[in-house]
Amino acid sequence: MKRYIIPALIIAAFMQTACNKTSLEPKIYSSLTSQNAFLTKSDAVAAVNAVYARLKGPAVGDNFDYWTVRHFALTDLTTDVGHCSYAGDPGQLSQVQWNSANGLIAEDYKQIYKLIANANNAIYNISAMTSISATEKNQFLAEMKFLRAIAYSDLTDAWGPVILNTEKDIANPDYKAKSTPSPVAEVDALMIADLENAMSVLPVDYSKNSIYSTNDVGRATKGAAMFLLAKIYLRQHQWQKAADLTKQVMDLGIYQLYPSYEGLFKEANTWCSENIFSVLSDANVNGTELLNHFGPLSHPVLTDRWQYYAVTWDFYNSYGDEDDRKKMFFTEYKGVDGLIHKQAPTQGATAPNGYLYMPDVATMKYADPNGANTYYDGHSVDILRYADVLLSRAEALNELNGPTTEAVNLVNQVKARSHAKQLVQSQLTQATFRDLLLQERGWELYYEGKRRADLKRFGKYDVIVNGYLKRTGQTNTVQMPRDEYFPYPLNQTTINPNLNNSGRQQ
Repeated sequence: MKRYIIPALIIAAFMQTACNKTSLEPKIYSSLTSQNAFLTKSDAVAAVNAVYARLKGPAVGDNFDYWTVRHFALTDLTTDVGHCSYAGDPGQLSQVQWNSANGLIAEDYKQIYKLIANANNAIYNISAMTSISATEKNQFLAEMKFLRAIAYSDLTDAWGPVILNTEKDIANPDYKAKSTPSPVAEVDALMIADLENAMSVLPVDYSKNSIYSTNDVGRATKGAAMFLLAKIYLRQHQWQKAADLTKQVMDLGIYQLYPSYEGLFKEANTWCSENIFSVLSDANVNGTELLNHFGPLSHPVLTDRWQYYAVTWDFYNSYGDEDDRKKMFFTEYKGVDGLIHKQAPTQGATAPNGYLYMPDVATMKYADPNGANTYYDGHSVDILRYADVLLSRAEALNELNGPTTEAVNLVNQVKARSHAKQLVQSQLTQATFRDLLLQERGWELYYEGKRRADLKRFGKYDVIVNGYLKRTGQTNTVQMPRDEYFPYPLNQTTINPNLNNSGRQQ
């Protein structure tokens, strides 16, 4: 039986109080302590599942943090792709004018470190368990190391040098320590070691797994560890290692592109053969607020949505008309306000009576018009998927040998799924293919937490974003290397002065 892994945060202690006529002191019936925790396999599984749950944010029923909405504020709003017409923290990021007091920057930082803290605690305690087999222990530890690597990858993408905490800090914690951030290379070394371990331990899938009783799609797998490691090597510009690992993922023979781009993101399509690692949800028991944040304003079908995370018209207009991905937007509709919502014909145009010119356009990626129109939705978020493998291998091959036949064909596979115009190898140079790859990654992977890291890796963050700002009549604000990383959150620098924001955008 296949089961989706949609873990809830474990409750650390259960307490019941008893009141009578003679005493108001609570009577403790059950308490989780260091003496009675981590005794059984079920304890270990609960700890592991709790770390998966941290990918979704603070609590069940309030899932809109980290990889299920707010992380996109840092990865996409701060680029040429994402736009938010609201004021405050998201508007600041959308205008590429953030500072260390930005609440979304602080929230993402906090939630990522919460996952790391839970992972470190699980690694430390599961390592000491004697009641589970070596095979079970290795499996659980590999899952935790994979999840910790995701967190540190996101931290270093966003902030560069960060404080490095591991399970070794659990044994003798110093809660008053004012740690110094570790260089990115040191954090990378931990991630590489963790992912190499995970690759050697994790199964290809869980269809016939002896540790978990059901086919738990959504858990970390060998392919997920391989691809995450490949992405670390891409960031380091270690092209051959990235090319080799992406080929190994392809050679597993279990992943393929979903037949349609639209179908890939439908709420009903929680898991398919394109998914390598995703955050999964169920609208009935553990839903997210993706539909709320991405859904269009005043829409007659998807009502009461916020269009908080939208796409710039500038980016939307870059698609070819033949591209199916261009159909994945709410470009024109008659709203419940009685107005026709659409794009302005020219920048700054005044809408005539009966029309509203939208400042940005809502995407259907997480706002399926054919899905359930509920407050909590069941959309999954793909952290790693197969289309990215193909594009990443093409990138590595191009850097090694230019636009080879294989590299061009890999990109054309992704394009073909959406009926987009094919690339012609004879018309490409290494430089032009590099630019087209970056553009393709934007078209394919927008609002999947990749855009800002892609722009920086290609050395085009300032060029692309400032070009967008200029075209839309805004002030060019990106300066490199100042804006390579976000400032450490103000509330963290107050606690730890070693988190130095000197030279970063304040």
